[in-house]
Amino acid sequence: MSEQPSAVRLTDPRALRAYAHPTRMTLVGLLRVHGPLTATRAAELLGTESVANCSFHLRQLAKYGLVEEAGGGRGREKPWQATADLTSWDSSPADPEQAAAVDTLQRAVLDSYFARATGWLTHRAEETPEWREAAGFGDTVVRVTPEELTELLTRIEELTRPYVERTADRPEGARAVQLMQLAVPTDVRP
Repeated sequence: MSEQPSAVRLTDPRALRAYAHPTRMTLVGLLRVHGPLTATRAAELLGTESVANCSFHLRQLAKYGLVEEAGGGRGREKPWQATADLTSWDSSPADPEQAAAVDTLQRAVLDSYFARATGWLTHRAEETPEWREAAGFGDTVVRVTPEELTELLTRIEELTRPYVERTADRPEGARAVQLMQLAVPTDVRP
């Protein structure tokens, strides 16, 4: 039986707001995909941020337990690593300050999803026909109770787990692909 991915759970409103920064979310993602990185290498991979800016954001992420020094190196050449495979938070906390911070973070996550999808469309023509055919997006409307939706999302997570956990035995041609999950009622009430 496979091991559950490690997770860090954010509850502090300051940590939630800190993670909501697009560069910080991207840095954590890079560390999870590529393993330990220096601020210099992270800046190269991002292509839009300076080494100093990456170094600052990595230190901020470390302050809230999302990344840590991986050992070795000094200054901006020290490697950083993610502290967990996943980041989670309560999607509907009772505390008003925490709820406001969660709303900010969830908006930032949605913005990042939109940016990734737009980036794919922008560069889609440069991809091989196989990747152009395999990748895409769509939607399906299902009529479910809250309990059924929770069960459905759990089953989707179970289905994807073997691919998430695949590290050393990746088939040739395998690439990191982000499966984006949106499960929201379509009959929004005023």
